[in-house]
Amino acid sequence: MPTVLVTGFGPYGTTPLNTAQLTAEALDGRIIAGADVVSRIVPNSYVQSIDEAVQALDEVRPALIVMLGEYGGRAMITVERLAQNLNDCARYGLADNAGVVLDGEPTVPGGPVAYHATVPVKAMVLAMRGAGVPADISDAAGTFVCNHLMYGMLHHIASHDLPIRAGWVHLPYLPEVAALDRNLGAPSMSVETAAAGVAVGIEAALLNPVDVGLPVASRLLI
Repeated sequence: MPTVLVTGFGPYGTTPLNTAQLTAEALDGRIIAGADVVSRIVPNSYVQSIDEAVQALDEVRPALIVMLGEYGGRAMITVERLAQNLNDCARYGLADNAGVVLDGEPTVPGGPVAYHATVPVKAMVLAMRGAGVPADISDAAGTFVCNHLMYGMLHHIASHDLPIRAGWVHLPYLPEVAALDRNLGAPSMSVETAAAGVAVGIEAALLNPVDVGLPVASRLLI
């Protein structure tokens, strides 16, 4: 039976409860389209995140890895199309959980400028919408640890010619995080809805080795 590895992050910065962690944990142990889902929570750290995700990859040996992160301010689940070889959390006024602040540093010195996700981004978004979960394609994964890990894993897979498809899914704030005074007015999504959306996205990724050739309407503003 094939395996899907799902990764998530715990609390970081000003987020005391990370929807990526709770969604990954909600999916752990499920069987989706005949595949076992195994979830791992990795550190929100530039130095540690890639190492621990690679270790999980070696242990689980998945056919597919779907990495989850939070993107506060977005109203929908967003499936990332690109990861760039650039880290800049200084502009967000944030450090990673190890206290590291990067300003314009590459993930892989001399590496490609960017990698495309190798999951069927359009098919995943269309499947989520079909299940009644708001979703869209994103071409900007930010320049914090989410983008760093996405790039690092795509680089690792490409460099070792591994038969693993990989992608990143960003999730909105949880309602309890959006309810904090500093986040009032920000959109949110329950972990139940997020997990339902990611589950049908995983199913679409498993059932579509090649992405659909249809245009996907977009309303993403951030």
